[in-house]
Order: sequence, then structure tokens, then C-alpha cells
Amino acid sequence: MKKRVVITGLGVVAPNGVGVTEFTDALREGKSGITFHQNLKDLNFSCQIGGVPNISEDLKSKYFTDLQLRGFNSSGILYGCIAGVDAWKDAGFNMNPESELDYYTGLIFGTGTSGVEKFREAIHGVDEGKVRRLGSTVVLQTMASGVSAYLSGMLGLGNQVTTNSSACTTGTEALLMGFDRIQNGKAKRMLVGSCSDDGPYIWGGFDAMRVMTYKHNNEPEKASRPMSATASGFVPGSGAGALVLESLESALERGTTIYAEVLGGEVNSGGQREGGTLTAPNPEAVKRCIKKAIENSGILSNDIEVINGHLTATTKDALEIENWTKALNRTGIDFPYVNSTKSMIGHCLAAAGAIECVASVIQLKEQFIAPNINCEDLHPEIEALIDSEKIPTEKIDLNFDVLAKASFGFGDVNACVVFKKFHL
Repeated sequence: MKKRVVITGLGVVAPNGVGVTEFTDALREGKSGITFHQNLKDLNFSCQIGGVPNISEDLKSKYFTDLQLRGFNSSGILYGCIAGVDAWKDAGFNMNPESELDYYTGLIFGTGTSGVEKFREAIHGVDEGKVRRLGSTVVLQTMASGVSAYLSGMLGLGNQVTTNSSACTTGTEALLMGFDRIQNGKAKRMLVGSCSDDGPYIWGGFDAMRVMTYKHNNEPEKASRPMSATASGFVPGSGAGALVLESLESALERGTTIYAEVLGGEVNSGGQREGGTLTAPNPEAVKRCIKKAIENSGILSNDIEVINGHLTATTKDALEIENWTKALNRTGIDFPYVNSTKSMIGHCLAAAGAIECVASVIQLKEQFIAPNINCEDLHPEIEALIDSEKIPTEKIDLNFDVLAKASFGFGDVNACVVFKKFHL
């Protein structure tokens, strides 16, 4: 018998808020975390803005020892560890280096490119003949699974511990991988999430591709414009999101807070066929992913009341909405409410899915819909498909039960998960 899976812990490091409380307030207020970065201008970037979480030295010292921080400069791993530890503690557990190994709890924490700054430092060290002075943490900070290695050691997790990587779909995919493991009785709990580095070495390739906006360097907060007629490309972001998934049986036994239930989901690929490419989705695969997620969740398309979309502020936003209308067979005023967290934090790349899953669960638990800031001029192709009322530009308080979250990534990969307000 399949086990019910619930969410018992949240952690987030986002450009507009570090920690669940600060992030929730930012979502309610429609607060942007996009700022101007002089170093991008100095390096001749077209897009000179981005979303970078505000992490003080004081905050770092609450999660890492002085020894761990010596020579540490991998921002993605830093963000991931903070978000992961916060989610762990939020679920009612302690971070104790002397704790017993927990064979019932595992970790799937994804990333894109890990430790780019550290890797650059290592390359220069090797080129200068200073191999022996690279330090003992270079490998750990630059290997793809560095974040999961750090977190599992900090928390003493003995079930499956791994890192996945599927571009912008990474975080949502990690959640569904953890969900499958618990649902099938292979673990009681899974810490899931994803993280992404920031800075010119991560963002440079996207700037070269001309997929990032260059029109709002003087007004960063207005730059990320999903579903807007004046959207001109995405704004890069960074950070991490983390969630503790747990079997309902385990959560009830512990008497812990339950944020929401994970009903199910789907992961697939468009195979770069039927219009799909490395950078564009195969519409048929997207629609299939949504339909299968609904089927796997044991609900009907009409049960979905809110969508947290991928919606990046690129030319593909209208196609995404069109795919949703066809997959759900719902248009106009009958379409669910839809929002894009990226309007406030930009596109956090490999961290996007996890941060947005956290945002989705917060909205479901607190019963509100965060605003789509900068969408006062709705794209006409979107307006022709769904009623503008369904894309709120101000926070809406709403009593709702079911939210669908989707992520679509480079390489034509897709993931969709369905969350439900918890009812025993």
C-alpha cells in the first residue's frame, strides 16, 4: 500500500528573503530581491542586475564552524546548507554532530554547477604551480554532490544521499524523487531541495545567449516581468530551497506541524522532438507531464485551484499558459489562479524549482496568492486565453485546497507536482 507523504519542514535562502518568515513576508508584500551589480557592468554584461541572497558573516557562523569556513567560497553550497539545516530544524530535529546515524532519513539535494568560484581559484592555483596549496576542501566544494555531502554529514543521514541535476527542473525533480522513496516505503523522511551559485561565471553564458533582460539596469525591481507584454528576458537569481518530506505515519507519531500533503507528480522529457530543443519545450511533452501529474495525484483537472508556473519572462510564457489551458481543458474565467515567483526573485536556475516549491507550500498553508509584480500590462496572447483576473497583481487571500507547481528546464525536461492542504 502506498504511503501518504506530507511536508513537515521548510527552509529557504532567496534574493528577497532568507528564512521562511522573511520570505513569507516578501511574498505577501510583493517585494523584489533584484538589485544592480557593479561587477557585472565592469565585465561588460548586457544584463547588470540579478537576485543574490543577503547572507552576513554572522549568519554563516551559525551554521558552519570556523574550520569549515576557512577557504570556503562556494555560494551554492552555502545557500543549500543554510536552507537544508533550517528545514531540518523546522521539522523538529536538531543538528547534532554526535547524533546517531539515521538510516530512515535520506537526502536528495540538487544543483547545476557547483563551486564555480572555488573551481576558478583551483585552476589558477594549478596554472601557477601551487597545487599543494589548493587546500583540502577544493574537491568537496567543486564536486556536483558537494552540497549533499556537506548536509548529510551535518545531519547524520543514513538513507539514500545524492545530488540530482536537471537544469531549471532540478528542485521539483528532487522533491518528486524523495516523494517516490517515501511513498514506496524505502525511507521515512527525505530532505529534498536544490541550490544555485551566483555571479558572472554562472550568468555569463546566459548573457551571451541574449536570454536575459538588458532593458532595466537602472530599475532592477521592475526587470523581472513574467507574463507581461513588455517582458524582455529573464533576470538571473540564486539561492536555495529545502523541504522535509515525511510519511504521514511518521509525522503523526512525532506530533509535528504538517504544512501540506504531496499528492503526486510526474517527470518527463520532450526528447528535443516535435518543436522541442535544448532551450524550448516540446508542447506535447509538457501537456503530458501536467496530465500525468494530475492522474498520479488521484484528482481531476478541475480540482486545481492555483498554479505556480515556471514562467520566466521570456517569449515562452504565452506557450506555457497555452499548454496549461490545453492540459487542463480550462480557459477564461474557469482557469485557475496563476502566479510566477520569478517576478520577485528572478530565475534562480537550478534552485528555482525548490525555492518555488517552498513558495507554493507557504501560499497553500497560509491561504494566500502572492502577486505577479510587474505584470500590469498582461501579454495579449495570454489575455486571449485566460481572464486577467486569474493573474493577480496584488496579494489575494483565498481559501483553497490544491496547488500545482511546474518546472521546465534546459534540455527539454519537465516536472510537475501537486500539493494539497493537509486534511487528516
